[in-house]
Amino acid sequence: MTDRRLLLVHAHPDDESIVTGATMAKYAAEGAAVTLVTCTLGEEGEIIPPDLAHLGPDREDTLGEHRIGELDKACVALGVRDHRFLGGPGRYRDSGMMGAPTNDRPGCFWRADVEEAAHTLAMVIREVRPDVIVTYDDNGGYGHPDHIQAHRVTLRAFEKAAERALPGTPWQTRKLYAIAQPRSVLEESVARLAEAPGPFTAPAAVEDISPATPDHLVTARIDGTAHWPAKALAMRAHATQITVEGELFALSNGIAQEIRAVEYFTLVRGSAPRPGPDGYETDLFA
Repeated sequence: MTDRRLLLVHAHPDDESIVTGATMAKYAAEGAAVTLVTCTLGEEGEIIPPDLAHLGPDREDTLGEHRIGELDKACVALGVRDHRFLGGPGRYRDSGMMGAPTNDRPGCFWRADVEEAAHTLAMVIREVRPDVIVTYDDNGGYGHPDHIQAHRVTLRAFEKAAERALPGTPWQTRKLYAIAQPRSVLEESVARLAEAPGPFTAPAAVEDISPATPDHLVTARIDGTAHWPAKALAMRAHATQITVEGELFALSNGIAQEIRAVEYFTLVRGSAPRPGPDGYETDLFA
């Protein structure tokens, strides 16, 4: 067991597995303390399997309650023992996609007071004392309001936790990373999927998968290849949101994506990165 501590802040159940599952499983297996904070229950998620359609948004909070169970199973698969919902389960509600009427719903995360939510997260940070924090970039990865808000809240909580660190303690979170999707990696993936999309629709362009991060902005590459099975199993646990077929998956849009065990990040706060021969940091704790 090491004394390394990693904290990840995600918007909805399933986000953690899709974009950081291999990283979480890798560090958990190596003995690091991995804490996951999820900001909403994902009540507005689109349900894929017809046999789970009864959990839809017309049934108040039924989907959110179900997704708590999915997240529990995913965390078991990833080896993550410390999971919390920001402010407790249901404190902040899923805001839906940008521009949806649910963006204006009272209690949704998009409408949360950033200072208040950051204070709540800062208390978790001061308790857990992570060396490294991971969340989204300022566009929330792909423009989802809850992802953008998670970035804002995490950035402010990072600052607040440092401002109010306990007197006499040397601890301070050293690094804050944003999840990245390098353009070159996505382009290579799109090319492969054009030839073999499995039972899904092949993406026609990088943007069909995700807005890309310019390669020069990506600072860390974490190879979780040994933990690919754990990531795939965690993604399968989110059955309402993800369809997994072999080495591929699709969300509700049916567009094929690869389950990738190599994950990328951009340093947002902290000392200058020390890249290896391939130009990337290979350890978030370096």
